[in-house]
Amino acid sequence: MRKLIVSAFASLDGIMQAPGGPEEDPTGGFTLGGWMFAYADDSMDISAAGFDGKDRELVLGRRTYQIFEAYWPYQADDNPVAQTLDAAKKHVASRSLTSLQWNNSTLLEGDVVEAIVALKSRSGPDLQLIGSGNLIQTLQAASLID
Repeated sequence: MRKLIVSAFASLDGIMQAPGGPEEDPTGGFTLGGWMFAYADDSMDISAAGFDGKDRELVLGRRTYQIFEAYWPYQADDNPVAQTLDAAKKHVASRSLTSLQWNNSTLLEGDVVEAIVALKSRSGPDLQLIGSGNLIQTLQAASLID
C-alpha cells in the first residue's frame, strides 16, 4: 500500500500558508501572506525538502491546485521544480471544479476519503499532499495520513 505524505509550510503558532506573497491566499482576511520569505536562507530548497513531488503522485485540494496551476506551468523550461511538478500525476479534490487544465491532473471522483483509500491501495509511487489545509484535516480525521 502506498503512503500518503503531507508537506506543508507552517509557523510555530499554527499558521499554514504557501510561501508566496500577501495576495496568494487571503482566506479569512489573512493579510500576512509571504511571511516565510523573511525567515528563509540559502539552506531552504523546496526540492531538497521534498516539496516538489519528485518520484511521487500529488494530492492537492482545490485552492492549492489553483495556486499551483496559476504559477508553475508558466515558469522557465529549465526550472527543475516546475519540470517535476508539471510531469507529476496530480489528483485534485474539489467540490466545485469541473475540469482541470494543468498537465497530468485529474479530479477525484465522489467521496474524497473513499477516493484516497482507493488511490493508496493501487500500486505506484507514494502520494504527496502539499498544502491543502482543509483536505489535510479531512484525511487526518480518517487516519489516512502516514
